[in-house]
Amino acid sequence: MIAYDQLRISDTQAAHLAKTFFDLSGKISPLTGELDFNFKIDTPNGSYVLKVSRPDVDEDYVDFQQKIIAQVAQSNPSIRVPKIIPDIRQQTVSTWIDKIGQARKIRLLSWIDGRLWSGVNPHTEGLLYSLGLQAGLITQALIEFDHPKAHRIIHWDMDQGDWTFAHTHLFEGRQAELIDLFQERFRVLQPTLAHLRKGVIHNDANDNNIVVSKDFIQPEVLAIIDYGDAVFSSLVNDLAVAIAYAVMDKPDPLAAALPIIRGYHASFPLQEAELEALHTLVAMRLVISVTKSAINKRQEPDNVYLLISEKSAWDLLEKWAAINPTLAYCHFRSTCGFTAHPQQKAFLDWAQKNPVPLSVLFPTLNAQDTTPVDLSINSTWIGCKHQFSDNDWMTAQLQRLQAKHPHSIIAGGYLETRPFYTTDAFKKEGLQGPEYRTVHLGVDFWLPAQTPVHAPFDGKVFCITHNDFDKDYGPTLILEHHFDGAPFYTLYGHLTLTSLTLLKPGQSVQRGELIAYIGADTENGNWSPHLHFQCMLDLLGNTDNFPGVAFPQQLEVWSSICPDPNVFLQQKNLKPALAALDPQHLLQERKKMLGRSLSLSYQAPLTMVRGDDVYLIDHRGQKYLDTVNNVAHVGHEHPQVVQAGQGQMALLNTNTRYLHPAIVELAEALLATFPPELSVVHFVNSGSEANELALRMAKTVTRQRDMIAVEVGYHGNTNACIEVSSYKFDGKGGSGAPEHTHIVPLPDAFRGKYRGENTGPAYAAHIQEQINSIQAKGRNVAAFICESIISCGGQIELPEQYLALAYAAVRASGGLCIADEVQVGCGRVGSHFWGFQAHGVIPDIVTIGKPLGNGHPLAAVVCTPAVADAFANGMEFFNTFGGNPVSCAIGKAVLEVVKQENLQQHAWEVGNYLKNGLVDLQKKYPIIGDVRGQGLFLGFELTDAQRKPLPEQTAYLANRMKMLGILMSTDGPDHNVLKIKPPMTFGFGHADDLINRLATVFAEDFMDIAAQ
Repeated sequence: MIAYDQLRISDTQAAHLAKTFFDLSGKISPLTGELDFNFKIDTPNGSYVLKVSRPDVDEDYVDFQQKIIAQVAQSNPSIRVPKIIPDIRQQTVSTWIDKIGQARKIRLLSWIDGRLWSGVNPHTEGLLYSLGLQAGLITQALIEFDHPKAHRIIHWDMDQGDWTFAHTHLFEGRQAELIDLFQERFRVLQPTLAHLRKGVIHNDANDNNIVVSKDFIQPEVLAIIDYGDAVFSSLVNDLAVAIAYAVMDKPDPLAAALPIIRGYHASFPLQEAELEALHTLVAMRLVISVTKSAINKRQEPDNVYLLISEKSAWDLLEKWAAINPTLAYCHFRSTCGFTAHPQQKAFLDWAQKNPVPLSVLFPTLNAQDTTPVDLSINSTWIGCKHQFSDNDWMTAQLQRLQAKHPHSIIAGGYLETRPFYTTDAFKKEGLQGPEYRTVHLGVDFWLPAQTPVHAPFDGKVFCITHNDFDKDYGPTLILEHHFDGAPFYTLYGHLTLTSLTLLKPGQSVQRGELIAYIGADTENGNWSPHLHFQCMLDLLGNTDNFPGVAFPQQLEVWSSICPDPNVFLQQKNLKPALAALDPQHLLQERKKMLGRSLSLSYQAPLTMVRGDDVYLIDHRGQKYLDTVNNVAHVGHEHPQVVQAGQGQMALLNTNTRYLHPAIVELAEALLATFPPELSVVHFVNSGSEANELALRMAKTVTRQRDMIAVEVGYHGNTNACIEVSSYKFDGKGGSGAPEHTHIVPLPDAFRGKYRGENTGPAYAAHIQEQINSIQAKGRNVAAFICESIISCGGQIELPEQYLALAYAAVRASGGLCIADEVQVGCGRVGSHFWGFQAHGVIPDIVTIGKPLGNGHPLAAVVCTPAVADAFANGMEFFNTFGGNPVSCAIGKAVLEVVKQENLQQHAWEVGNYLKNGLVDLQKKYPIIGDVRGQGLFLGFELTDAQRKPLPEQTAYLANRMKMLGILMSTDGPDHNVLKIKPPMTFGFGHADDLINRLATVFAEDFMDIAAQ
C-alpha cells in the first residue's frame, strides 16, 4: 500500500502542474477532497480549481465527471456549475506521471466565487430553503442522464448501505446502539427502496461542496459543486444527503430539515413514499459516514478530511434517534403540502358517522350541552399569572361560571394558545431560538373532583400510569380503539389516584363503561379539577404519556395527529379556538387608523398580549426576555402592584379636589427617598407632563424663557418638551433649536468632542459659553435640564464634575437646575436611589416618570419649597388625573416593592455583573467599542477599529436577538448603541442568558466582517 504522504500533492507540485498544463500562475490554496487532491488557484484573470487524481484512476470515471457537469449546465442554464477548462493542448483531461511513476489525471475547472457552507454563520431558514431548492434543481437536471460509471459500487450510496452491516464490530456502547437501531430500520426499508424513483444524483451536498453568496444578512446557496460521488440511486437520497450535512450541529435538526425539504419539493416534487423513507435515509448517510471514518482512521490516520464531520455526525445521530420516525414523516408531509397524518381524513369521515353524546362520556351528569370558557393567552377572564396559578382562585372562577349554566358542562380548549405552559419544562431550543409548547391539543371538561368518566368507544387499555410531575397529567389513562381497521387512541388526564386501580393494561373496555374519576388538585398534577380529553391517531412511540400541548410553529402537524375530539362529540359550542390575534390584520388596521408617525419595534413587529416579571409574551405564548422596558420597573404585572390598582379601582377613582389618604401616603413615601432640600411634590400622568411642568415652573420662578439643554437629549412629547429635546428637533422632521433653546455638546467621553478621562470641566465650560451668549442678548437663563445618565443620546454617563460645574454656572446666572430622572430614577442606578445623587448635587427640580407607576400613567415633579412657593403665584395648577387614588395606590405599591425586595441593591449587584460580562465580550469582540452605564441602566456601542459607528450591525443585532428570544433596542445619535434597562427584577441568570445570546450573534458573519 502506498503511504498517504506519497499520494498527496504539495502546494509546490500543484503550482508546477498549473503552470505546465494550463499556463496558470497564482496563489495556490489546498482544498478538501477524498478522491481527488484539489487546489484553488487565484490569478489576476480569475480563480480556478485544479483537480489531481489519485494514481491509476479509472478514465471512464473521469469521463463520467466531465459529462455530468456538462449535462447539468446544458439542462438548466440557471444552475451554476464549474466550467471545464481545457489545457494548453486543448485537452479537457490531462495525464501526468508523478515522482513514483504513477499516472494521475489532471483537470481544471472554473471557480464559483462565494463562501463555503462550512464557513457561513448563521444558517438561516432562507439559506436552508435555498439549499433544498438548488439540490432539487440538480436532481431535475439529471433526471434523463445516465452513464455506465453511474452504476458503480460506491460506499457513499445509501441504496448500497448494507455494506456497513459487516463493520458493526468497530463500535461499542451507545455508538453501537445507534448503529444497530438505524441499520435495523434500513433492513426494514430495503424492499421499499426498490420501488422508489431512480436516477443519477449528485450524492454529496456536504458543507464543503456548497457555495453560498456573500450576502451576510440574507445568504443563499449559489451552487452545489464536486460531482465526484455522483451515482445511480434512489432520487430521494440526494435530499437525504443534503439534510444529513446541513442539519449537523443544529439544536433542532428536524426543524432545520423542513426548509430544505420545502425548497427541494419546490423544484423537484417529492412523492409520499419518498418522504416516508427519508428519516431512515438521512440516518443511513450518517451511519455510512461514521463507519467510513472508523475504517479510514485505521488506514489513513493522517488524512484530516476523513475525520472532519465525525463528532458532528455522532451528535446528529443521537438527536435523530430521539425523533420519532412517524412524527418526522408527518412533518415532512406537511411541509410538502400533504395532510400531515395520512389517516386524518379517513378518521374524520369515520368519526362524524359515529357520534358520542355527552351522556356516554358523563352519564351521571344531567348535561344538555357545553358552555365554552376562554383560557387563552389574551383572556382577561383568567386574570394575571398570580391569579390563574392559584387553583383555589381558578376553581372559584369556574364554579361561578358553572352556576350560571347549571345544565351545561364548562368545556373547551382545543387548539387554544394558553399562558400556563411557559416554564422550562415546555421549552426547547428551536431553529430560530427558544420556543414554548403553548397550544392545547385536547378538550378540557371543567367538572368537580370525583366526577365519573366513561368510555366513548369499545377498546382496550393501552396504559394507565401516574405522571407525577407538577403541571403534568397526574394519573393518566390511554385507551386504544380502531376505525376501519386502523388504530386511534383517547387520553384521559388529571384523574384520581384510585383510577389507577380500576383498569389494567390490555384490559378490554366497552362503550359506556366506567373507566376513571376526575381528580382533585392534590392528586391530578396540581390543576383545578377537570378532565383533559384528547384524541391521537398515533402514539409516536410514547408508552405511558403523550404531549397535551404543541409548539405553535408545529400546529399543522399536531392538529393532524391529534384531531378535534368534538368531531365525534358533535357539540355546537365546542369549537376549536381560533387565532384570537392576526398580526398581519392588526398591522393593516393600525396603519389604516393610527398616525404614521407611531413607530413599531423590529423589522417583523411582535404582538404582545401578556407580561410576566422580566418577560413579555406574544400571541403565540412565546416568551421574550425584556431588556428594554424600564416602564415595568418592578417587573411586568407585579402581583402586589396589580392588586393595589385593582383594589383601589373597585372603591374610588377621582381627582384631587377631594381629600384622600392615598395621595398623602404616596407623597410621604416618595419624598422619603429624596434629600431634605427636595420636599414638595406635584403629581402628573407622564414623564412628558412632568418635564412640561418643570419647564413651566422654571419660567415662572425666574421670569426667563431661555433653556440650556444637552445635545441629543430627549425630555418628552409636549410642545415645551420638544423645544428642549435635541433628539427631536435635530432629528428627522425637526427644524433645529428654537430661539430660546441653547444646546451644549453631548458629554460623550468615548466619541464626543472631548475624549478620555477628566473631560467634565471641558464639557461643562460650554454651559458657561451659552450663558454668556444668552446674557449678551440682554436675557438670562431660566433653567438647565439634563438627564442624570443621557438615555436617547446613547446611555452616556456624565463625566465627573460635569453636573457640579454646570449647576454652579447656571445658579450663578439666576437659573434653575432640572434633573430629568424619568429613565434612571427609583433605584435603577443601584448606587443611589436617584441618578443625580451619584454626582453630589441637589437639583432645584426633579422630574419622575414611567418607573413610578410600573406602566400605569403616573409621574411626579419634586422641587424645593422655594421653587414651589414662587410657582404658587395665584394661578391654579390642576391635573384631572394626576394624583388620583388609583395611581397613588399603584405608585405607593411600586415604592414598597422596591424597598421590600431590595431592588436598588439588586440593580447594583446584577448591573455590575452584567457590565463585567459585557466587558469580557468586548475583549473577544472588538466591534463593541464602549460599555457604559450604572446599575441596570447600561449600554454598549458598536464601532469599527476607527470608532466609526456601525448602525446596520446594531439594527441587525437587535433583530437577531429578538429572534433568539431577547428584546433589545437601539439608540444614540448614530443609532449604534444597544440600551439595557430591563425591569429591576432582572437577575443573574437573565444576565447570563443575555451575554450568551449576544456572544452567539457577535460570532455571526455580518458582525464579524464589520469588526475586521
